[in-house]
Amino acid sequence: MIAAIGTLVFLAPLWLLAVIGAAVLEESGAKIAAALKGELSTVRSTASGPVRMRARARVQRPMRASVQWRAAA
Repeated sequence: MIAAIGTLVFLAPLWLLAVIGAAVLEESGAKIAAALKGELSTVRSTASGPVRMRARARVQRPMRASVQWRAAA
């Protein structure tokens, strides 16, 4: 009985990896094949929407410390 349970514990992760690998290949197999051939992929992903670019934050000039502030430090 222990051998049967041990076999199931060993085979279950292998089966899970095979299922996940098949799902990955189904989703991006065309991209992988095009990359291996050295071609550009013609499959476009429609999941991504428009990208908003943020304006750069204004950089504040460093303040110069006066003699009084230097002495206090």
